Formats: sequence, structure tokens, C-alpha cells
Amino acid sequence: QVQLVESGEGLVQAGGSLRLSCGASGLTLSRYHMGWFREAPGRHREFVAAINWSDGSTSYDDSVKGRFTITRDNAKNTMYLQMNSLNPEDTAVYYCTASTSMIMLRSRSSNYWGQGTQVTVSS
Repeated sequence: QVQLVESGEGLVQAGGSLRLSCGASGLTLSRYHMGWFREAPGRHREFVAAINWSDGSTSYDDSVKGRFTITRDNAKNTMYLQMNSLNPEDTAVYYCTASTSMIMLRSRSSNYWGQGTQVTVSS
């Protein structure tokens, strides 16, 4: 059974930092494109960041570029999202996702999703 499990949820003040983790069981993350999405109340799930399985290249939504960093540790079968300079607009449930296709991942059609983890940023 494939599972993606996010961790690292928290409440931080504006300007603070958090690191989210996404661990996998039942699949080898190094063979998948990986990404993070987020969903705020009343909004659609939106793309945050992605990392390519083959060359490790990364992409980010403009709203987080320069503040968030996506990485992966294949030995630990875990992906991370380091979030710095957080602001209240970053408040959302964050989901990790894994896909065999980057196009599918970016279109929210990934093979696998985690259950989500809450990030709350206070002003």
C-alpha cells in the first residue's frame, strides 16, 4: 500500500520559518517527480513547488520563489519544503504529491497524494 505522509505542521509568526517533510512507504520517491501543493479555505488547491526525479531541477510558484526551497533525500525516501519569511497568505493545508509525469503533477493529476498538514502564519 502506497502512503505519503506529511509532517511539520505548525503555527508561526509572520517572518518565521517551518520545514515540512513528506515520507513515503510503498514507493521509491527517487523514481517520481515530487511536489507540494497548498489549499487555503475557500480557495482551490494550488501549486507551490516541484522537483524533477531525473535531474533534480526545481520549480516554484512566483508567490514562494526565493522564500521556499524543495529538496529530497533519496536515501531517506523523504522530500522536504523549507519555508522561510512566512506571511499570513501562506496559511493553508500543505499536501505532498508524487507523480510519474511532471505534466500530471502540475495539473493536480498526480498518482499519489498525502493527507495534508496545516501551516498557520499569524500576523
